[in-house]
Amino acid sequence: MTRILRIIARLNVGGPAIHATLLTDRLDPSRYRTTLVTGTEAASEGNYLALHGRSSARLVQVPDLGRELSGARDVGSLRALVSLIRRERPHIVHTHAAKAGALGRVAAALCRVPVVVHTYHGHVLRGYFSPRKEQVFRGIERGLARVTDELVAVTPRVRQELLDMGIGRPESFSVVPLGFDLDQFEDASTHRGELRRELGLAPDVPLAGIVARLVPIKAHEVFVAAARLLHAERPDMHFVVVGDGERRQELERLVTEAGLQAVTHLLGWRADLARIYADLDVVTLTSRNEGSPVALIEAMACGRPVVSTRVGGVPDVVEHGVTGWLVDMDDAAALARTVLDVLAEPSRAALVARAGREHVKATYGAGRLVADIDALYTRLLARKGVA
Repeated sequence: MTRILRIIARLNVGGPAIHATLLTDRLDPSRYRTTLVTGTEAASEGNYLALHGRSSARLVQVPDLGRELSGARDVGSLRALVSLIRRERPHIVHTHAAKAGALGRVAAALCRVPVVVHTYHGHVLRGYFSPRKEQVFRGIERGLARVTDELVAVTPRVRQELLDMGIGRPESFSVVPLGFDLDQFEDASTHRGELRRELGLAPDVPLAGIVARLVPIKAHEVFVAAARLLHAERPDMHFVVVGDGERRQELERLVTEAGLQAVTHLLGWRADLARIYADLDVVTLTSRNEGSPVALIEAMACGRPVVSTRVGGVPDVVEHGVTGWLVDMDDAAALARTVLDVLAEPSRAALVARAGREHVKATYGAGRLVADIDALYTRLLARKGVA
C-alpha cells in the first residue's frame, strides 16, 4: 500500500482545504493510506471541517504550522514534520500552498522521501507583499522547485505565471484542475426564495453577492464601490456578502460610508451555500489575484450568472460572454455596468448560466480530480522505481 503524507498549513474555509480533504477521503483506500497534516487557522479564518460538521480519521495537527512567517515556530514545525516523516515513512509527500510547500518539501528532502509533489493553488508571488519580499519568495520557490518531483498548478494560467517567474521547467509541471463534490449543487434551484425570506425581502428584489474570505486580495472595497453605483441605478437592489476574515470591521465601515447598510447583508461563514447561491441573481468576484475561483465554480454549478475580475486563473474557468462575464481588475464601474446588463437581459443571462453549469460539471467533478491524482502518483512512483 502506498503511504501518502499530505501537508497543508491550515484547513481554513476555501479551495485548498476542500481539495486536500477530498483527496484524503476519496483516493482508493485499498491502494493508498493518506495522513493529512495541518496547522492552526487564525480565529477569523474559520475551519472548513468544523463549518461542515466533518472530521478526518487520519488527521495530524502540527499546532505551530500556520499562515504567518515566524522564525522559531517555523523551525519547530520543520522539526515536527521531519519527525512525522521518519515515523510514517511515506512513499509520497504532497504539499499544498506556500507555507506547507516550503516546510514540507524541505522536511521531505532531509528525509529523502522517494516522491515529492507540490500543488500551487494560485500563488502569493504577486499582489500580496512588497516587491522586495516578492523577489525573495520567488527565489525560495525556484530553489524548492529543484527538490520537487512534480509541480502541480490548478490552472494553465497559474502554471504559465510561475514559469514566467523562473519557477520550475515546463516538463516538471502538470495542470490538475480542482475537483469538487458538485452533486450538492444539482438541485440548488429548489431553494430559490429561502434566502430572501430569511432576509425579509420580497421575491422580486434583485440580489447580487460575493462569496469570499474577507482579506485584502479579494478587494471587497471594489464590490462596495460597485454596489453604490448599482444602488443609485436600482434603489430596490440588495447585496449579500458571504465570508469572514480580518477585514470584517473595515468592510462594515466601508458599507456604512457608502450609505448601503440598509441594503447590504454580511452573512459571515455559511455551510448552506447551495441555498445562498440559489437566490443570488448575480454572483461576483473582485479579486486582484486568484488561483482557481472556488466560489465561481460553485455558483456556476448552481446555474447562476457570474461576473468576475479578469485575474489569475479566472479566465480558465469563465469564458467572457460564453459561461460568464469578465471585467478589468479594480474597475467598479465596469462591474456595475455588467451586473446591470445581466439583470436587464434575463434570457441571455440564463443561457450563459446554463453554459457555465455544463462547463464546470464536465471539468471540476470530484471523480475527475481523484482519477488525475491517482494517475499522477502511479506515474511518479513508477519513474522512481517505488513498488
